[in-house]
Amino acid sequence: MGTVHIEVRDGVAVLTLDNPPLNVLSTDMGRQIKQAVETIGDNPAVYAVVVTGAGDRAFMAGADIKEFPQYIEEGNAEEKALAFDDAMNQLQRLGKPTIAALNGLTLGGGCELALACDFRIAEEQIVIGLPEIKLGVFPGAGGTQRLSRLIGPSRAKELIFSGEPVSAAEAYRIGLVNRVVPKGSALSSALEFAQVFTQRSQVALRLAKQAMDQGLEMPLEDGIRLEAKLFGEVFRSADAKEGIQAFIEKRQPKFTNR
Repeated sequence: MGTVHIEVRDGVAVLTLDNPPLNVLSTDMGRQIKQAVETIGDNPAVYAVVVTGAGDRAFMAGADIKEFPQYIEEGNAEEKALAFDDAMNQLQRLGKPTIAALNGLTLGGGCELALACDFRIAEEQIVIGLPEIKLGVFPGAGGTQRLSRLIGPSRAKELIFSGEPVSAAEAYRIGLVNRVVPKGSALSSALEFAQVFTQRSQVALRLAKQAMDQGLEMPLEDGIRLEAKLFGEVFRSADAKEGIQAFIEKRQPKFTNR
């Protein structure tokens, strides 16, 4: 049985997916990911989250295909998809910056998990993609929706309809990953990247993320209205008062995340 390990390092929670040999996304792993995100979401000492895979072969090499015959036999594929969506949505809705440190194969459900994060940092040797079409099915844990929104529908259809993975370099070129780093350095790079968020107001980060994520689902006019509403909310925070006063006084702000 796989495990999701939680470790907090200097204000950054590291979730390590550990389901040897390739950290596949089983039903149980989906539940554990959701529980881990709920746990860190309630921890005020956590300012950002990094998700990575155990070992050096895979971030997550896809769903546990051995479970698929059960989906057919029991006719419960929709319910299974909604359960996985629950875990992915929990991660996406987390009011803290999230980073996927891709240290190996990132396929199928692994790609979908990475897409639920705010940022993706990939090691140069990885491949990433959604190969489900080769099994006669298609991505069912948010892949058709999040990938289209991230890189555009035409490129997303090319990846999903062909089922062919792409290299880290190509993923960077099309905007699927934010950075490409040397082999073995995804986690350290992600932790370094996350440190900037530990210096920011958590109130402002949470509201900015809410404005962007929810606004993307709205017509532009409604999104701008939401932005204005949340802009008003952030100005009522103690952190806004401190940040503005610190700027005027030419000193570093001391945010209390209130």
